[in-house]
Amino acid sequence: MRRLLPTFANTLWALAALPKALRFHWGLRDRTATQRQVLRRILRDNAEAEVGRRYDFDSIDSVAAYQDRVPLTTYEDWTEEIDRIAAGEDGVLTSEPVRLLEPTSGSTAATKWIPYTDALQDEFQRAVAPWIVDLFRHPSQLLTGSAYWSVSPVGDRPEQTDGGVPVGFADDSDYLGPVQGRLVRTVMAVPPCVRRLRDIEAFRYVTLLGLLRRADLTLVSVWNPTFFTLLLEQLPEWGDRLADDLAAGTLSPPGSVPAAVREQLEAQWTPCPERASVLRSALNDAPPARHRRLWPRLHLVSCWADGPAAAHADELAALLPHAHLQPKGLLATEGVVTIPMTDAPAGVPAVRSHFFEFLPADGGDPVLLDALETGNRYDVVLTTGGGLYRYQLRDRVEVGGRWRGVPCLQFVGKTDQVVDRFGEKLNARHVQRVLDAVCDAHDFSPSFAMLAPDERDPPGYTLFVKTTASDSALHNIGQRVERGLRENYHYDYCRRLGQLGPLRLFRATGNAQNTYLKHCVAAGQRPGDVKPTVLHSDTDWHRRFEGAFLEIPLCGSE
Repeated sequence: MRRLLPTFANTLWALAALPKALRFHWGLRDRTATQRQVLRRILRDNAEAEVGRRYDFDSIDSVAAYQDRVPLTTYEDWTEEIDRIAAGEDGVLTSEPVRLLEPTSGSTAATKWIPYTDALQDEFQRAVAPWIVDLFRHPSQLLTGSAYWSVSPVGDRPEQTDGGVPVGFADDSDYLGPVQGRLVRTVMAVPPCVRRLRDIEAFRYVTLLGLLRRADLTLVSVWNPTFFTLLLEQLPEWGDRLADDLAAGTLSPPGSVPAAVREQLEAQWTPCPERASVLRSALNDAPPARHRRLWPRLHLVSCWADGPAAAHADELAALLPHAHLQPKGLLATEGVVTIPMTDAPAGVPAVRSHFFEFLPADGGDPVLLDALETGNRYDVVLTTGGGLYRYQLRDRVEVGGRWRGVPCLQFVGKTDQVVDRFGEKLNARHVQRVLDAVCDAHDFSPSFAMLAPDERDPPGYTLFVKTTASDSALHNIGQRVERGLRENYHYDYCRRLGQLGPLRLFRATGNAQNTYLKHCVAAGQRPGDVKPTVLHSDTDWHRRFEGAFLEIPLCGSE
């Protein structure tokens, strides 16, 4: 019966998603008309809200009129309204009540609160449904096994605002709605209660234990690929303890587990002596053979694989070569932009979810979906049923071809990843291009590389890098990176003025990725929200990473 349960639940999930999936594909045929219908729906439904009256949504009868009436906005433009919603006020951004405020963060720890309404949840479901139907068709083996859907620990946050508005979904699967969420929970390898673990080491251990219990694991869906890589790296250290817990049906993680969570897990997790034996044997193998033995039916891994995450996705794919790695679509807490489709060259726009506009990266007025040109880059603007109107998501995409005539979009990076302490205005996209060029020129493949400001005397920037390259080779690489950075006019100006010293090099040892993740979580981010970055604004990373500064000065970089 246990072997049939995943097939039954996954099949029901696919069938429940089928109507929305079909409407999505029909909507692609005339995406211009579909997008107009989406905008009309959002404006009509929120005409009686305060913002709807402010901009007279009732009288807007075209896209041009909407663009003329409502300005482009950022999160900062809506903070006053969101504060009022948090205080318990209704009818501010949307006519329907706000169900909850979902916290989110970018590459720093600053928190934003995104209002969630029933309409916004339905918009997410309109995007998830076609992906799920496509997922279970290619390959159909995914129907027959369990899955790991990224379970995010709650972290330290209030359960509701002072005004009584709930904060965050009770369960990650609640994004999908009550029916599909219940079906997902049926096949989850790691129970939802694990998200109640605030101790990160305990959270990782219990997550691994849940995964190891499932020989039928067929699908892993995470956000950050390094999240799963770091889990796999813990297997040798915790292997014997995990095997003992598997054999006895016990729970003995490092760190603390609340009594209620422990009781719930121990009630579900009976002894698995056969899996314990498989684990003990697999620990003698090196990855990826170890992972193949532990999860022989794993077919697909879904994770971020674009922009700064690309190298980390490649690393995860190398650890799990028996599984196909599928790049995730572009999805933010505010809304969903693209959906991965098996045979599409990049993400397919979620045309039935939100109304989209695109700002050309090189400047100009916003354009609509069908005006996008292959190879060009654009910044995404959303209008959603959650009450964000002409909202600049600050995600940049590149048109990577077409699928059934529809422009497909690949995430390039954030448009707001800028560090500017002395007027240098260093941008993460520029830093990424510099590092990519240097790596290609020197056949250099560091396992970790990140640039960050350093307030030592003189202040400047440090490249933190984990590599087996020699000091002299690393020195040459540092020279090339410094020259690339000085292509930025503002950085070069600060260097010439002496506001910034030459680039420093720090050779990281130990597990640099783990150190980075731990710091971001300690600063308030959820593990699933921590994104790989080549540029970080914090100034004291040399106190966090194991390793040392390279003493060879970067001569000639002046």
